[in-house]
Amino acid sequence: MRLGILVSGRGSNLGAVLDAAARGDLPGVEAVIVISNRPGVPALKVAERHGVPVVVLARRDFAGPEARDAAIGSRLRLAGVEVALLAGYDQVLRPTYFAAFDGMTLNIHPSLLPAHGGAGMIGMAVHCSVLAAGDRETGVTVHAVSAELDAGPPRLQARVPVHPDDSPETLAARVLEVEHRVVVEAIAALAAERERGPSSATMAVAPESVPPDAAARE
Repeated sequence: MRLGILVSGRGSNLGAVLDAAARGDLPGVEAVIVISNRPGVPALKVAERHGVPVVVLARRDFAGPEARDAAIGSRLRLAGVEVALLAGYDQVLRPTYFAAFDGMTLNIHPSLLPAHGGAGMIGMAVHCSVLAAGDRETGVTVHAVSAELDAGPPRLQARVPVHPDDSPETLAARVLEVEHRVVVEAIAALAAERERGPSSATMAVAPESVPPDAAARE
């Protein structure tokens, strides 16, 4: 399964995926390209350390966001990518992307979708929303990307407890730790499904619990 990964920042989840592949935890998965919409971000160094080709497609280099998204889709297609992963990618993909790339696209969202998803729900804003709602748990969702924001079918979810003394920062750190595990599990499961054939595919994997005493802090 040829994997392309879109990034915008530090490359934490990118590193988790590439490290897992290097350990042999993602049999049959090959990361063939990393695309960033921002130059000079740490994620590009992460990719380079693993020997994965990198491409920067910045908004300023195109007539508009639609043209940039079409270029991203075209690069994925030309690289022979079968599955694209949004790993901290901070832009909404427009229809021109989907017109250019017809493979599966996965996203990692730091909540239990559909809760705390949709417009503006990215990064720390998600964790602020969870705390403002008084939720006792949050989590991670890996889902297929659809035309409607954060509405594609889930592939895997994992629950993360919210502690009474949490700040957005402490909650984000705990969720990120789970993200690193869940994204690898979701990619491994998808690769196994594709190996077995279409009839084995599932729409989603049931949420798994993360006991409060097992939740790690960074």
